[in-house]
Amino acid sequence: MKDPSSTSSPRRDRSRTPSGEAVRFLVVGRVLGPVGITGDVRVRLQTDFPERFEHLQTVHLGDNLRPYRVGHVRLEGGTVVLHLSGVDDAASAQSLANQDVQVPIGEAVALPPDQFYVHEIVGLEVWTDAGRRLGDVVDVLRTGSNDVYVVRSGTKELLLPVIEDVVQSIDPASRRIIVHLLPGLEE
Repeated sequence: MKDPSSTSSPRRDRSRTPSGEAVRFLVVGRVLGPVGITGDVRVRLQTDFPERFEHLQTVHLGDNLRPYRVGHVRLEGGTVVLHLSGVDDAASAQSLANQDVQVPIGEAVALPPDQFYVHEIVGLEVWTDAGRRLGDVVDVLRTGSNDVYVVRSGTKELLLPVIEDVVQSIDPASRRIIVHLLPGLEE
C-alpha cells in the first residue's frame, strides 16, 4: 500500500484536452495582460512549480495551442512576466489576455513517488475499503486546507476530502482509488 499522506495533495498543473482525448497539454498559467510597451505579458501562475518558467523555451497559448518561443522571464510573486517571440508591442500583448499558457504533457515536472497531477486523478474509479464502488473522480477542488475529490456515479455526487484518514491508496496503473468513508461521508 502506498503512503496515504503523500497522496493527499495532487499537484496543480491543470490538464487541458478536448473531451474524450488523452491529456496532451498542462495549463501552467493564464495571461493577464501587457506589461509596459515592449510586448511583455504578465501571467498568473497556475502551477506548483513557478521555477519551471525559467527553463521553458516554448509555451502554447489559447485553445489553438499556438506556440511561442520564450525570451526573458521574470518571476514576481504569484505572477511571471514573459517576453514571447513575435509579441513586440502592448497591442500584441493585449491580444493574448485571458489565454491559457500551456506546456506539452511530456514537459511536466517529475513528481516524487506517490504524488500525482490532477489529470492523473480525474477519471479514476473510487472504491471503499469494504469493496463498494462509489463512482469516478470527475474533478478535484482546491480548498484552503485540503483538496476535495468530486466523485460521480450516475446523477449522484459525493465530495471526498483528500485527507489521510479518507484516502487510503491511489493507483493510477489499476485506475483505482481506495477510500475509507468516515461518519458523515456515507451516501
